[in-house]
Amino acid sequence: MSMEQLSLFDDRGRETYRPLASRMRPEDLDAFVGQEQLIGKGKILRQLIEQDRVPSMIFWGPPGVGKTTLAGIIAGRTHARFINFSAVTSGIKEIKEVMAQAEQSRRLGAKTVVFVDEIHRFNKAQQDAFLPYVEKGSIILIGATTENPSFEINSALLSRCRVFVLQPLSEDDLFQLLKRTLQSPRGFGDMDVEISDEQVGMIARFANGDARTALNVLEMAVTNGESAEDGAQGRRRIRVTPEVLQQCVGKRSLLYDKKGEEHYNLISALHKSMRNSDPDAAVYWLARMLEAGEDPLYVARRLVRFASEDVGMADSQALPLAVAAYQACHFLGMPECNVHLSHTVIYLSMAPKSNSAYMAYEDAKQDAQTMLAEPVPLVIRNAPTQLMGQLHYGEGYVYAHDTEEKMVRMQCLPDSLSGKRYYSPTEEGKEKAVKERLEAIRAWKEMPGPETKE
Repeated sequence: MSMEQLSLFDDRGRETYRPLASRMRPEDLDAFVGQEQLIGKGKILRQLIEQDRVPSMIFWGPPGVGKTTLAGIIAGRTHARFINFSAVTSGIKEIKEVMAQAEQSRRLGAKTVVFVDEIHRFNKAQQDAFLPYVEKGSIILIGATTENPSFEINSALLSRCRVFVLQPLSEDDLFQLLKRTLQSPRGFGDMDVEISDEQVGMIARFANGDARTALNVLEMAVTNGESAEDGAQGRRRIRVTPEVLQQCVGKRSLLYDKKGEEHYNLISALHKSMRNSDPDAAVYWLARMLEAGEDPLYVARRLVRFASEDVGMADSQALPLAVAAYQACHFLGMPECNVHLSHTVIYLSMAPKSNSAYMAYEDAKQDAQTMLAEPVPLVIRNAPTQLMGQLHYGEGYVYAHDTEEKMVRMQCLPDSLSGKRYYSPTEEGKEKAVKERLEAIRAWKEMPGPETKE
């Protein structure tokens, strides 16, 4: 059974409407646009499809790059039974019914390929329902997803599938697709469409790697173009005016999913731009997140973390500023708080950088996790009871404020870690003075000298 193909006519012979993107869907690999890294001559996915040896696999990529189209091409070539499954409309009951049919086919020596569009929409229980049948070889599972499979696909299922990453189409890929569409009988080849290469290029740029968007915009522009006198051979002539095209390429919806991979990509870009002292890039990534609907409090929390992780002791004012920005976001919300976040992002970008506080904790954490029972030195133990005093708790302790130097040569680390150093100050910003003071303190403590006794 192959993937269902839409018809130009309904059951009663009346012509039905098919979107241009559907009409132009390629039916073989030679007509496929883009993804040369996967389906170019001699590439592995092309060989698997042409030899009808497709394994269970996941097609991962943004919208409009050919995931469903590749499944359709596989459906047209495979000798296996092909089932098209929708994660939007199907539940566990439907899955189990299809799996039972597939198991029966396997016993008769026939393969079943199951294509699941938007597989990330299946919950864990639904995904688990596929697992035993994939393991036994009852089905070959092909999933398509716009979300990072690492986050959205169960690890057990993912480990049994090959992941093929589909990239956004290049502007040149889209330009060639649009030009082909204007000439194809399945597109606008039966019309004389007056549209300049510059206008076609504008559509290709606007589509931002998405073939479906490019074809939808072209269809909208031609449909709303100006009708002129019939062209050559009586064909209808349409002129796409700049005004019509401008309306068709209005504000693009920003690609963003607050729970998906792009969420993590953008916050990573913001963090690393600030770390690299690049305020221009940092403000851009901030705007990308906020204008796409990100929660400003989430961004503010990340700035609070950054203030200590990456600026830290080099400028300790970074932390209270970041906390103040969080409070401002809480009080005002969007859009008013965007300027507070911009202020803080610029400040953090331009501040001197030190990760010494972060590294000190990470080093100490390693010892804390592997040396869980190191005793607190007796000298710095609390002795609130007589028994504790008799056990020498706090014996030899000197109150630092009672000394001239306000310091004591007293071991505060466990004996097994004596002399271990976790904090290594940098010379960035105000931490340079801290480094000089710490070096003086350490040198003084290493000098021999009598201790003041209580």
